[in-house]
This record gives sequence, C-alpha cells and structure tokens, in this order.
Amino acid sequence: MPRVLIAEIKTETATFNPMPTCYDDFQVYMGGEMLDALRGTRTEIGGALDVFAEDQTIEILPTVSATSVSGGHIVTADLDRLLQEIVDAIRSHRDVDAAYICLHGAMAGKDENDPEGRLLTAIREVLGDIPLVASLDLHAVITDRLVAAADVLVPFHTYPHIDQYETGQRAANSLLKLMGGETKPTMVRVEIPMLVRGDELITATGKFGEAIRMCQAIEESDGGLAAGVIIGNAFTDVPALQSNVLVTTDGDRERAASEALRIAQFMWKHRELFQAELTSLADAIRIAEETEGLTIFSDAADATASGAAGDSNAILKGLLAANFAKPALVPIVDAPAAVAALAAGVGSSVTVSLGGTRDPGRFSPMEITATVKSLHDGEFHYENGTVGHAGCTAVLTVGSIDILVTERSVYVVGKKVYLAHGLIPRDYSVVVVKSPNGFRPYYEEIAARIVPVDVPGSTRANLKSLPFENCVRPIFPLDDNAVPSFELA
Repeated sequence: MPRVLIAEIKTETATFNPMPTCYDDFQVYMGGEMLDALRGTRTEIGGALDVFAEDQTIEILPTVSATSVSGGHIVTADLDRLLQEIVDAIRSHRDVDAAYICLHGAMAGKDENDPEGRLLTAIREVLGDIPLVASLDLHAVITDRLVAAADVLVPFHTYPHIDQYETGQRAANSLLKLMGGETKPTMVRVEIPMLVRGDELITATGKFGEAIRMCQAIEESDGGLAAGVIIGNAFTDVPALQSNVLVTTDGDRERAASEALRIAQFMWKHRELFQAELTSLADAIRIAEETEGLTIFSDAADATASGAAGDSNAILKGLLAANFAKPALVPIVDAPAAVAALAAGVGSSVTVSLGGTRDPGRFSPMEITATVKSLHDGEFHYENGTVGHAGCTAVLTVGSIDILVTERSVYVVGKKVYLAHGLIPRDYSVVVVKSPNGFRPYYEEIAARIVPVDVPGSTRANLKSLPFENCVRPIFPLDDNAVPSFELA
C-alpha cells in the first residue's frame, strides 16, 4: 500500500510589522489531529485529502500542521522549534513513498530569511529521493533552496484567493503522477525584478489574470505539470523578494523555459498597471457620506491578512473627527481594551485607549469612552471551515460606530469574523476590512462602493513609503533603473 506523508506550515510575514510572531500564535495539530481539523475544509490539505481518498490503496501519514494569522518576524527560537517538530515527526516516517508539503511561502524569521527552503531541504535529507510536491500561495518568496528541494511547486491561480482547495487537488494529482512513474518533472524559474499591487492583480478581471490563464493552459496541455506567476508578498523584505514565473513540464526543459520567458515578458510589459490607486481618508469618508448603501473601506495598510499588526486607529480617528453619523463597523486588535471591556461588563460605559499597542511607531493611542455592546470568547469559524482564535473579544459602541476589539490578531477578510460576534455587515453604511482584495468574494455582491483607503501601516500599498532594505535591487517600482535579465534559474 503506497504511503503518502503530509505536513503543513503556513504564515505570511510582514517584516515592517514590529510585533513578533511567536510559537503560541500558531495553531498546531499533531498526527491524527491534523486530519480531524482539516478534512472537509476548503483548504489545500482538504483538497489533497479528497484526491487521495479516491484511491483507496493510499495510506495517509499526517505529521504536523502549524498555521498562524499573518504577522511580524517569527522569533528565532520559536521558528526553530516549529521546524524541528515537523522534521522530527517526518523522521519517524522515513519509509514513505511520497510527500505533500503545504506551505505559504512568505515566512521570515528574525534570523532566517528562508524558513520554507530550509524546511524542504531538511525534509529531502530525511526522506531521500522520493516524489515531493509542495503547494504555495502566489505571494510566496521563491528561493534557490525551495526550487532545488521540491519536484513540483504548485501555486494558487486566483487573487483574491478562492482556489486553496483546488490547489491542494492539483498538488495531490501531481504527486500521484510522480508516484506512478508517469512523469519526470523539469522545473524552470524566471525571475522578474518587480513588486506589484493593485486591482489589475484581480485574476477574474485584471491583466494579471491573463498571465494566470497562460499558466492554466500549460497545466492543461500534454506534458504540462504545473505553472504559475508568483508575485511575492511585497512586505516580506528578504533578499529573494521579487516576482517569479515557475513552469514544470514532463522532461521538456526547452518548452518550460520558452513558456516561462513568454509569461515573464508579458508581466514586465504591463508592469505599470500593477500599482495600486488609493483614496485619501478624507475623500473616502466623503464618498461614504454621499453613497446610498454599504461602502467598504479597504485598510490594506494595516491588513492582518498581509502581516500587519491590526492595531491601526487611523480610520476610526478620521470617522470620529468627521462626526460621521452613519452606522460604521471598524475592527482593531487591542488586548488591553478588550480585557477592560470584559471587566466592565455588557451595557457598561468604559474609557479605554485604542490603537498603537502593537505598532506604536505608526499609531498613537486614542482615548474613547464607549458602551460595551457585547462580549465574546473569540472562537469562530472562517468561511473555509477553519477556526479563528480572537481571544477576549468586545464590541464597543461610540456614537454610530461599532468597534470589534479583539485580543489577538485575526483575519478580517470575510463576513464571518463579524457575523460570529453579532455584527451584520449589511446593516452598516461603512465596513472596514483589513485586506487589500481578499474581501471581494464576500462583499462585492452587497457593496455599493469599495474604496481602497490611503492610510499608514506596515503593509501599505504605496510601496515607496516603506523602508525596504533587503529585497532584490534595483526593482520596479522602487527604482527607475530596474531592468530584467530574464536569466533562467
């Protein structure tokens, strides 16, 4: 009976966020717990498990799943512990026939720029020359170690990301082909010195989608195993940060190179389109005041989905200063305020400082007096079926504004983070999301307007405002002299 090992480690690091990510920020499942938690979810592991289940001869060997909400640098000792736990669990299953490793790809430790490459290299050393496939977010940072250790790298094909489950299926099917001896994977990588943001990255409507459809055509063709444009997380400022095209074919390096170069040239040709258009906070508030129905404020600068701290009070300050009278819904991560609200109790008036507890260099605390509308334990389910852990959670009301205050960082992308705490987005004139575009599948249908707001933050789409020190240079749009060499790697 073929034995397939699975492991997972995922988080996205924003190195400009000063709040470190610790071991306790990860949800860790060991062995069978991993299957119980992820089987039936719309995740990569969920998709892979469903593919493997169709072949009743395959035995699945779960090892470790460790996932965290995006955040700052991972503490060195904690990253070492996480990686070692995975390697140790894999070492006890050396006699496997193949391995599927689910990664994000944009992790960064305080002292380790390439955790995923380090992990895959260690896994390869333990398991030897067996089929090994890894899936990646298309915001991954691609390194030499990552490419060298995997037979096939399978990236997402959608932005906003709605194909996690399908990506897991694609990875599992690639692995099955390798296990059957049907293919000899040849991977080619083309580097593009480019950082990208903006609505043209929306794959259903933007120019980036044309490049992705080129990749999908390759995968659907004879001899095409995997293809993707991996744009990197622009806020993971490490030496390998840039965009990449990856194409893997069945033993045809010449074709893989030709296809990868064609897609890379397409991306570079249209690079000016891949920049964000932002709206000032004052104009955003004016738009919301004039709009009938729901206006979504995208606070991409403090996006917990991209690795920011989540403690920005910039939009809240703006709404209060403008005496915004319509119903508004604003999230903020502020542990002291959440705990103070819990001590005060539902219905009480409480005076707290909000904001700047995690990224004080960018945000100054503001004192407010609010009513405690409701209190919660912060346990809820995201849209994909996985569990969110917000910790002590309070809903505070100031005038017409409801504020979701969480003890811990959570994804504020879909509706469920609000619905789980008694807050119905349709009931508001303004809803703030902490995401550049991932919210769109959940809100486009009910929103009258969507406004990307230009406010401070560690994941600000105005890339020239951020203190890059380590990424590939020169690089577009940071440098006027950026020119691609399009060398194969």
